[in-house]
Amino acid sequence: LSAGICAMGGEAVFLGPMPTPGIAFITSAMRADAGVMISASHNPYYDNGIKFFDHQGYKLPDEIELKMEDLIFNHRLKTGVTHQEIGKAYRVDDAVGRYIEYLKATFPKELSLENLKIVVDCANGCSYRIAPIILEELGAQVISLGDEPNGFNINEACGALYPEKLQEKVKTEKADLGIALDGDADRVVLIDEKGSLIHGDCLIALFAFELKARKILAKNKVAGTIMSNLGLELGLKKKDIQLLRCQVGDRYIIEAMRQEKINFGGEPSGHIIFHDYGKTGDGLLAALQFLSIMIHSKKRASELSSCIEIFPQVMENVRVQSKKELSSIPSIQKKIGEIEEELNGKGRMVLRYSGTEPLLRIMLEGQLEKQLEDYASELKKTIEKELT
Repeated sequence: LSAGICAMGGEAVFLGPMPTPGIAFITSAMRADAGVMISASHNPYYDNGIKFFDHQGYKLPDEIELKMEDLIFNHRLKTGVTHQEIGKAYRVDDAVGRYIEYLKATFPKELSLENLKIVVDCANGCSYRIAPIILEELGAQVISLGDEPNGFNINEACGALYPEKLQEKVKTEKADLGIALDGDADRVVLIDEKGSLIHGDCLIALFAFELKARKILAKNKVAGTIMSNLGLELGLKKKDIQLLRCQVGDRYIIEAMRQEKINFGGEPSGHIIFHDYGKTGDGLLAALQFLSIMIHSKKRASELSSCIEIFPQVMENVRVQSKKELSSIPSIQKKIGEIEEELNGKGRMVLRYSGTEPLLRIMLEGQLEKQLEDYASELKKTIEKELT
């Protein structure tokens, strides 16, 4: 990648290993033309791809990414430069330190993490040094997991997708909080002092309530996704906060936030965006904000996590041969109609194709989990007959 940048006359500036939000921050801080993150996000190393950021540190919209793909795959790029026009590659040695200081500045100066024991799982990813340093410098006693990356063990049975080891460690160490990050640290899963996983939508509700109480929740609106729990929507509504739903993915959330001029949003998977501080999901930043609420309120993590009712959700994946338009398949539409009639407005159904895999994802949400499981099974069988 750096060779290609230099061959076109650009400068390649190495920062890593750095979390994805760190790249976004440094891109803007250095007034660079663009930022690039090589990452598989929460997936295994062999799924590595590329995330691009514009000069402001925002992820690129779909139309720009499609244009880039067209230039590459249709061989429409100009030829490289020669001689003195060839670019340079160099490393910024203090990039990690800059990002650490930026994150610490988001934590209230009058507060300290002293007397708190925190277990952090870095997913053998890019936060393996940064996360423990930040928490320790703010005063916490830190126990680290997933902090021995070798380039191949990232996200392997650890981190945000596999929090089981962290849950056990929190209980055995009698810790106050567990923090699980994914490989590129743009999402977070929190574990309370009892070893229980805190639902992502509970986190979003808690942050929204706190921002509104401090009168800094812009327009009393929160950006979420089609996967955000119905309990979040109803919980926010009780506090006169509106939930705006968009496509799954933190870049769609930030697009909605910019369009609506609001400053907070997130999705239950753990991508949480505080637009006053950053321009993409940041797992460490969200964890620090949660810790600040813990200290201010003098409440345990388990007490804070019960701020809304979470409705049961049932999810199924169907591996498909092709991603046909579902509205064009009568049998699937018939089954969808039957289930929606049974739900009778007391639940939701979401069907969407994965953006990266040949999968159709089914999500059903309502009050009775067994009923939802039956509906999901019926719908899955119908879809399998048509698309597999």
